[in-house]
Amino acid sequence: MIRARFLMPAMLALGLAACASAPMHYYTLVPPADATAAPATAPFQFELLPVGVPAQVDQPQLVVRQGGQGVAVLDGERWIAPLPDEVRAALSADLARALGAQDASGLPASGQPRLRIRVDLRRFDSVPGAYALVEAVWSVRSLQGGGTASCTSRLREPVGDGYAALVQGHQQALAALAAQIAGVARAAAAGGMPACPAG
Repeated sequence: MIRARFLMPAMLALGLAACASAPMHYYTLVPPADATAAPATAPFQFELLPVGVPAQVDQPQLVVRQGGQGVAVLDGERWIAPLPDEVRAALSADLARALGAQDASGLPASGQPRLRIRVDLRRFDSVPGAYALVEAVWSVRSLQGGGTASCTSRLREPVGDGYAALVQGHQQALAALAAQIAGVARAAAAGGMPACPAG
C-alpha cells in the first residue's frame, strides 16, 4: 500500500509528460506589409478568384517531400490559415504591389476597368534544405472584353535549412509568379492581346 502511494504520483507525472506535446510553429505565405508602399494608382482594378491547390498539400500542416516517393506531414509545423487562403492572400498582396492596383474581389463595380485573374496550383513541392517549387496554370481576362491569356508557370527557389527558409522560398516563388501575371495583366488592361511570359 505504501509502495502504491509512492508509485501513483510518479506514474501520473510520467503520463502527463507523455501527453505534453512539442510546441507548434505557425507560418504564413503573406509578405510583410510595406510601410512605404504607394497607394493604388493604376487606372484599373483586378479580381483574384479563389486559388486551387493540390489535394496532397491542402492540409493544416506543412507537407514536405522525402526522397523520390516519400512525404512527411509535419504536425508541429502549420499554416496559420488554410493553404488555399494563404496562397490567395499572398498573390493578392504581390499583385497589388506589382500592378499598383486594388484587388476588388467582392466589391461592387466602381466604374474602373476590371481584370479577372484565375490561378490554380498544380504543384506545391517543399524539400527542406533544397528548394520550394510552385507550378501553376493561370489566366487573365478583361471584363470589358478583349482577349484572354491562359498561361503556365514553373518557379523553383533554392532554400536553406529550416522550415522558415522553406516558407520564405515559397513566398519568393509566389512573388515571382505574381510578377509574371502582372506583366500579362498590364497588357490586357491596355487593351492589347496579352502574351504569356517566355519560359
